Amino acid sequence: MKSSKSSKSKDNIRIRQRRRGWLTFVRMCRYGINNFSRNAWLTIAATAVMSVTLIIVFMTLSARQILVDTVSNVSKRADMSIYLKGDTPEKTINTIKSRIEKLDNVDSVKYISAAEAREKQAEQNKDDPDTLEAIRESSNEMSATLRVSVKELNNQQSLNNFVKTDDLYKKYKDPRREPSFSGERQQAIKTVGNWVRLASIGGSIATVVFVVISSLVVFNTIRMAIFNRKDEIEMMKLIGAERSFIRGPFIVEAIMYGFIAAIIATVAGYSLLFFAHDPMTKYGIPVDNLLGHLTVYGGLVFLGMILVGATIGVASSWVATRKYLKL
Repeated sequence: MKSSKSSKSKDNIRIRQRRRGWLTFVRMCRYGINNFSRNAWLTIAATAVMSVTLIIVFMTLSARQILVDTVSNVSKRADMSIYLKGDTPEKTINTIKSRIEKLDNVDSVKYISAAEAREKQAEQNKDDPDTLEAIRESSNEMSATLRVSVKELNNQQSLNNFVKTDDLYKKYKDPRREPSFSGERQQAIKTVGNWVRLASIGGSIATVVFVVISSLVVFNTIRMAIFNRKDEIEMMKLIGAERSFIRGPFIVEAIMYGFIAAIIATVAGYSLLFFAHDPMTKYGIPVDNLLGHLTVYGGLVFLGMILVGATIGVASSWVATRKYLKL
């Protein structure tokens, strides 16, 4: 009987502790929401700066994805061609093609025969009778072409090694034409890759800078809120309020900044991308893939923005309360 009563007593204590913990949590949230609306100008300033920060984060990630898609498209369309003699046996061409396809940075290889190249050249000059006649009567043999699509635009090391070391290719290569990815063409391709890398680094730096600025604004906002309620906080300490209860409302307040900023930034980011869709498409910038992903995973994007905003707010609030409340 005693053990049964003791067990029931412990269960009742646990229930009361849970109920007390839940009531404490609800009060912290209520006080935090009240604090959020108490100082309107500070709230607007903190939310605005955090909104700008999240928009920068959103647009930086979006721009990086657009750059990746652009580089991918350029890589597929870049004329990285290897030229063989027009009379190279088809079996030999297939062997060379197979070897190139096995290289680490190669996505695909397309074979264009000498006859196909002549027909294409004739099609391109169909409105110029003299040039067309010269092409048809020319005794110069056209090259057989292996057009290579690569995965990374700025990485032709494996192709360079192949053309320098493969004996079968060197036996049948067209001595009149060097591979299109060598010389000035190679430098132009590297320049495109370097610009992409520079843009990605610049976007990351801008994101870090705005995250720091936003954190400082939230930090100072929480600090001013602490100073404004200094007497209230001292009284709470005197009556034995727990540290978590004193700190909780300020953290809730900072989370509110992040939550509202996430809504503003997500709506603004989506609106900017949809508004810019037609002009970007007109100039050949691939934005459809990004918009497709954002549409399908819109909920996850919004949750991610909330998480980033809340993390910035909580971190800033935690530092401010730890420093100025001496908790």
